[in-house]
Amino acid sequence: MNQNKINILNRKAKFEYEFLDKYTAGIKLAGTEIKAIREGKAGIAESFCEFNNGELFVINMHIDEYSHATYFNHNPKSERKLLLNKKELRKLEKEVRNTGLTIIPTRLFINDRGLAKLDIVLARGKKMYDKRETIKDRDNKRALDRIKKNYK
Repeated sequence: MNQNKINILNRKAKFEYEFLDKYTAGIKLAGTEIKAIREGKAGIAESFCEFNNGELFVINMHIDEYSHATYFNHNPKSERKLLLNKKELRKLEKEVRNTGLTIIPTRLFINDRGLAKLDIVLARGKKMYDKRETIKDRDNKRALDRIKKNYK
């Protein structure tokens, strides 16, 4: 089945944020939205999550219009509700309000039952010196791997 191969990542998130806690949430979608995701026409690069009346929504997630739809097509940049347990929602809302953390989507995928899921992360924004540290560690690891490869 082709639907299990959909794996849309937010590559920039790991560089911009320090990850603290990870959750997997369902997404409330329209029919044309899930069909567009199954075609791989979605992006979560600049999206984030926000609470509204005790419910969690993903903002700025882009799902292209479905190619075979008529005038019943969806809005590509609309807010989409995330589905989590009440206990998880309360915990996340408390963390966001009290400590100023943010919720970032990192991966959009389709599970084995054919449902769209979104991996979200409770994250803290990195400062500039943290980003430089990440770059330095990555370069050191790459250099070490090259050295190991030459001596094998």
